[in-house]
Amino acid sequence: MSWPDSQFAPGPARPGQARIRLAGFAGTALLLGGVAAIGVAVLAQQHAPSPTGAAAGTVGPAARTPSLRRSAPVSVAIPAIGVRSPLLRLGLNPDGSIQVPDITTSADDAAWYKNSVTPGEIGTAVIEGHVDSQVGPAVFFRLGALRPGDHIDVTLADGMTAVFRVTGVREYTKNDFPTEMIYGPTNYASLRVVTCGGTFDYATGHYLSSVVVFASLVSSQRSVMG
Repeated sequence: MSWPDSQFAPGPARPGQARIRLAGFAGTALLLGGVAAIGVAVLAQQHAPSPTGAAAGTVGPAARTPSLRRSAPVSVAIPAIGVRSPLLRLGLNPDGSIQVPDITTSADDAAWYKNSVTPGEIGTAVIEGHVDSQVGPAVFFRLGALRPGDHIDVTLADGMTAVFRVTGVREYTKNDFPTEMIYGPTNYASLRVVTCGGTFDYATGHYLSSVVVFASLVSSQRSVMG
């Protein structure tokens, strides 16, 4: 499977280049409903929350932020919306499209795009997940309810937890998806969390928009191992 309508994802960086490159990437939204998924609204009259205008906030931080050394992420927690998920590590399909969690077995799992920087490194780290599946809400069903100031905690393989502060939550139609702003490199430790949203198109089986959370690293702490 691949992210519907995304076509070619940014691939691994070559030495000396930004870790996420935009060349060859179609400027369309990553719509994360499964290829044949039925919208939750159809199944149970449940509707994923959409970001409000007041939540749009900013793309980046107002001040310089800290950074961490490279370490692969293993899990993500978003307390404000009750999310706690292991992080799959997904890359590209042979045709260059970005891989996605299996809609039937991993709808409740988020995924780190492994060709992006690791969360906490300088640059843009990307985490994605489904909003729903054929059986109901998925891992990022309530992503649109986040607000600036909420925290996203990413636990890393080296035992550190990277703490990100949400700066903005926005919804984009696929025709107006700002690819460079969302996936392009940054000079601070940024995080983008992406799922689908907006109107569900019954004809194609896809959502017509994406919900994007913008966040930046504010601190880190040693993880408490249970």
